[in-house]
Amino acid sequence: MHRPVLESEAIAALAVKAAGIYVDGTFGRGGHSRAILAQLGPQGRLIALDRDPEAAAAARASGDPRFSFVHTKFSDLSALPPMVDGMLFDLGVSSPQLDDPKRGFSFRADGPLDMRMDPGSSPNAAEWLATAEQQQITEVIRDYGEERFAKQIAAAIVAARRREPILRTRQLADLVAGAVRTREPGQDPATRTFQALRIHVNRELEEVSLMLPRAVERLAEGGRLAVISFHSLEDRIVKRFLQSLARPEMPRRLPLRASEMPQPILRIAGRAQRAAPSETTRNPRARSATLRVAERTAVPYSRTEPDARWRN
Repeated sequence: MHRPVLESEAIAALAVKAAGIYVDGTFGRGGHSRAILAQLGPQGRLIALDRDPEAAAAARASGDPRFSFVHTKFSDLSALPPMVDGMLFDLGVSSPQLDDPKRGFSFRADGPLDMRMDPGSSPNAAEWLATAEQQQITEVIRDYGEERFAKQIAAAIVAARRREPILRTRQLADLVAGAVRTREPGQDPATRTFQALRIHVNRELEEVSLMLPRAVERLAEGGRLAVISFHSLEDRIVKRFLQSLARPEMPRRLPLRASEMPQPILRIAGRAQRAAPSETTRNPRARSATLRVAERTAVPYSRTEPDARWRN
């Protein structure tokens, strides 16, 4: 059974109440859900979300009356109760998705160039690469993969697709390897490009930006929001959002009494946590994981309030 990244840290961060209502926003294969259920009493409740149909199939095997599953993306929280006691989101691609060549997330084994977390959505990675302009491909690989050779990779993709469709993961990985002149030791040349395409195809950063304010809106006072991210782009969005609600913007040049000062909607719960060396040795994918946690205060919150600072 796969053990999720930062499992004990994430469950501790939620401070689970035996009779509470909790949300596992990224069910995957249920590792975090099982750990939360182990902390709940008979009156507790856990609601899990995932847009992957294979995750939905795994959730149906639960059989726990305290557990329910919603087949949807994690930005859609409309099925949740108005107030919950904690939410956990483990962002990015799951290990089962990476390990299955048929899903097309990894270049380590050849498979169809798909990369969709929900196979019912469109387009997949191959379809997008077949029609996107060279400048679009450059921007996606540069911005989402932080790839310095994005221009060269995009040019190689456009030249190659004139000869034949790019339909396989190894086909794309070989193209990238030919266009990237140097790479960090131990990193495959295709790593950043595959990350960028996956983020773009699944609208991952948009999903995170939509989810965060919706999650805070449904947290009860004292409820915890815990988010595990795996690359700097996700973590930057999470960090800035939490800070924007924990450190309200102060009015300029206005004399205010202490009682009139803007009050925080969230309290940051400790520092960002990363996997211990023992975990990264056991699971190298944990090396880039960052856990951030915040607790809801009693201050009212509405998503209509200005929150542009954390998006930039």
